[in-house]
Amino acid sequence: MGDQKDRPEAAGGFTRRGLIKGLATTAVASATAGAAVLAEERAKADAAAAGGLPVSIMLNGALKKGVFEPRTTLAEALRDAWGLTGTKVGCDRGACGACTVLLDGLAVNSCLTLVHDADGRKVTTVEGLGSPDTMSPIQKAFVEADALQCGFCTPGMVVSCAGLLAKDPHPAPHAVKEAVAGNLCRCGTYTGVFAACDAASKAGVKHG
Repeated sequence: MGDQKDRPEAAGGFTRRGLIKGLATTAVASATAGAAVLAEERAKADAAAAGGLPVSIMLNGALKKGVFEPRTTLAEALRDAWGLTGTKVGCDRGACGACTVLLDGLAVNSCLTLVHDADGRKVTTVEGLGSPDTMSPIQKAFVEADALQCGFCTPGMVVSCAGLLAKDPHPAPHAVKEAVAGNLCRCGTYTGVFAACDAASKAGVKHG
């Protein structure tokens, strides 16, 4: 009988030597990948222990970077680190909508969104829609329709409407109501809000 290495391949082209070699290669690759994941997690833990993790966000069209403790919310970062106080914090638990911003075009509660969840993404706040001197159509419509009283809920309400109009330039009344369903106005200016969104829609200008 010949040596084992000289034996012809088994049916299907496999040999015991090839099988063992393949299993060993797979095991090494898995171990290497596992080590890389552990190293990445260890680096993150070390960075967090040292005071935070890096974040890079396209904020109102400009790149913003920072280092934040993992529990930092997007609302806290916007207001405390980047000075964008137009985003209000009312309930701080996602019930009032005052902190609404657009995350990749979607209206979200920034008090419930961790700043690290926005890493590498696009964030638009009420400041990114326009300024007192150059208001966006929806901001101007809010003023003209007198769609505010105390004004605390207004930034979040405006952002929610802007997000809707960016997706649907001519929304039906029920769509407007759904868009601001998560925005609480204690002053009860909803009629003005609906009128403002309708007026901005009729202006035929793209938002967001």
